[in-house]
Amino acid sequence: MAMTTQKAPKRRAPPPSPEQADSSPPPPKRAKAATARKSTGGRPPRPQQRREEDEEDDAPRAGPSRRRPSAAEKAPRKKPRFRPGTVALREIRKYQKSTDLLLRKLPFARVVREIALDMTTDMNNYDDNGLRWQSSAILALQEASEAFLVHLFEDANLCAIHAKRVTLMARDIQLARRIRGPWAGIS
Repeated sequence: MAMTTQKAPKRRAPPPSPEQADSSPPPPKRAKAATARKSTGGRPPRPQQRREEDEEDDAPRAGPSRRRPSAAEKAPRKKPRFRPGTVALREIRKYQKSTDLLLRKLPFARVVREIALDMTTDMNNYDDNGLRWQSSAILALQEASEAFLVHLFEDANLCAIHAKRVTLMARDIQLARRIRGPWAGIS
């Protein structure tokens, strides 16, 4: 025959007398159990930590609610970081949708005027400012320059992909210009 052991029934502590109830501290409060939530990806929620005030003083507080920390006491929230490449893809979609110019107009105009000033040899007929430009002429130059650069970067990106890389390097741009030849690449 197998021997079975019997467990002794659990005994409850007798209720405290009124004299003991006043002198003994109340039992510590149990932490609220975390409920399961549907995961939406990203990091799991942080576990709730007890504040230092609660650890120092476990006595019940007057009133049902606890004091909440003010905005100055709270730690500043971190800005969410995106995974590498997410912002780049978002910017690609943004710039492919738009048709506006990517270079600022005034800095581009200054560069055009500086290059034109270097190229002019006959300064007899012009004042100290050099050539005068119509705004539509500078705008046309900017449109053509941006179209040329975008097309060059597309070709250089294909060269990088052909080399089994995703990073664009200077040698990719040089190869794209060399393949294009004298008309659209190197003069």
